[in-house]
Formats: sequence, structure tokens, C-alpha cells
Amino acid sequence: MLLTLLLLADAVGGNCAKAPTQAAANRCAELGWQAADRDMNREWRAARSTMQARDARDPTRGGGFGYAAALLDSQRAWLKFRDTQCVLEGGIDGRNGDGSDARALVRFSCMERMTIARTQALRHLRGG
Repeated sequence: MLLTLLLLADAVGGNCAKAPTQAAANRCAELGWQAADRDMNREWRAARSTMQARDARDPTRGGGFGYAAALLDSQRAWLKFRDTQCVLEGGIDGRNGDGSDARALVRFSCMERMTIARTQALRHLRGG
């Protein structure tokens, strides 16, 4: 438990590469991504609620494809892009010169970075 808390503290501080082992660095990066993902999911729910309210105020959008539906399509496409992009980055940048395998570290770091950016974009969409 203490190790997990220490790794989480490092993940929040962006210091995963300083972990004593590759496994610890990978876990640290995973925890950082999970924290970013929780934040994004909260923002997603708020943005969806905002878009549903906009749909209710603007019935002229018609056809059942309003702001909320567009947001859902956008989020689904973005998730696929993020996951694919980060697998790609992990495969290209995840080999250390010393032969250790940092693919998970690079992939989770990518997912954290992109998820933080998406959270900001969702906040912007709802006017925050």
C-alpha cells in the first residue's frame, strides 16, 4: 500500500522515470494515467450534461443528432485515436538502450498526456 501511495505521488509529480525499477516506473505511469482518466470522466459527464441541456434548448437540430450525440461520437473517436496513438508511441519509443522494456511507461505516459488534453478540451466545450 505504501509503495502504491509513493508511486502515485511520483505520478502526480511526473517523476515516473526516476523510479528505482522499470516495473515501478511502469506502475507509476499507469497510476498517473488512471488519475487523469478519472478527471476526464468527471469532465465528460459534465460536458454531456451541458450538451443535453443545449439540445433541449435548441430543438431545430432535429433528426436526433444534436450536441450530445455529436459529443458522444467525438469521444468514441478520440478514445480510439488515443489508445492507438499511445500503442504506437510505446512501440517506437519504448525500447531503452540498456535492453529494458519501457513500452508500458511510454504508453501510459502518452495516455496521461493525451487524457489531460482531452479533459481541457471537454471543459472548453462546456464553457469552463
